[in-house]
Amino acid sequence: MTGKRASQPRDKVSQGQMSVVQVEDGAERSRLCELVLSDLEWFGIEEATAAYIRDVAELPTFRIGDDALLSLKLHTPQAAEVYVMGVRRARHRQGLGRTLLHAAEAYLSACFVEYLQVKTLGPSDPDAGYAKTRSFYLAQGFAPLEEIHGLWEHNPCLLLVERL
Repeated sequence: MTGKRASQPRDKVSQGQMSVVQVEDGAERSRLCELVLSDLEWFGIEEATAAYIRDVAELPTFRIGDDALLSLKLHTPQAAEVYVMGVRRARHRQGLGRTLLHAAEAYLSACFVEYLQVKTLGPSDPDAGYAKTRSFYLAQGFAPLEEIHGLWEHNPCLLLVERL
């Protein structure tokens, strides 16, 4: 990493009517994650959902009210991952996911992170819901890097990346 670290971004970012807030309290991050993911049936693998709820307590997490969250996992000083992102069903197609992603990208850029990755169900699985997820990330500038078989027991994993 070169240069001096920038100060952490502001806690609250307004984007039109939506305010993105960084969640500081670990218990609140876990509560919000459980609330949002319980509304989304595709987070139906109980062990995976429990891991998300547990792990977000320690991860940088952003929210829009109780309707949406995005948590980041920093792998190296140069690379991070969208660890989990969810928007409650009633708020789909209203720009919350895009707004959260833009706030997370700004946060990471201020920390001199260069790459952001996300893992989702690969296209060799015909699930229509995940086809929409892949379309969302492609529209946000992510590029598919590789479909990995074996990372997730019986599900193909598509790794998408973007340069910040």
